[in-house]
Amino acid sequence: MISFQYVLGVVAALLTFGIVIEMLRRRRLRERHAGWWIVAGLFAIVISVFPTTLAWASTLLGFEVPVNLVFFSSLFVLFLVALQHSAELTKLEAHNRAIVERVVILELRLEELRSKKPTK
Repeated sequence: MISFQYVLGVVAALLTFGIVIEMLRRRRLRERHAGWWIVAGLFAIVISVFPTTLAWASTLLGFEVPVNLVFFSSLFVLFLVALQHSAELTKLEAHNRAIVERVVILELRLEELRSKKPTK
């Protein structure tokens, strides 16, 4: 008989993967952001369908407890997501600063042109 935890793990992994795919489909998540979430979802599906894979991988990598490998992998993926978002935020801040500087220059130029009234 299949244990409840096994079924719950498979359902949760498939649900998570399905949510990411649905968010992509509805354009609520962009492809470049979804990459790490798809990797995490696939990892969760593989581990939930083949739980002995986790024990094998944890032994291979030297983890005493297989769940520690899951925690480490999860933290690593979240770190990569945070790093990606930080890089994109830095790029957007630089872009916004350039736009603001151009707007200020244009406003100053417009005010300068308005102050020069045509003489009749």
